[in-house]
Amino acid sequence: MDFAPIKKWLAFFCCILVTIIIADQLSNIIVAASGISGWGRIPVSFILYAVLFFAVLYAIGGIFGISFFDMNRYDR
Repeated sequence: MDFAPIKKWLAFFCCILVTIIIADQLSNIIVAASGISGWGRIPVSFILYAVLFFAVLYAIGGIFGISFFDMNRYDR
């Protein structure tokens, strides 16, 4: 039995999970350090989380050589 596809998907989901955790923690730390409170905290935190999520995902993809959502493909 070939386990390569299983290992590929397992690595993919583990990297996504690690990216979610890192982006969430970084966005919480940055928003708390900036002192934003009230209703403005929600959109700022969401936008910051989204930017950090894709930045961390791109970095992890570059480090481990994994292509997430064809982010490294430049075919037109």
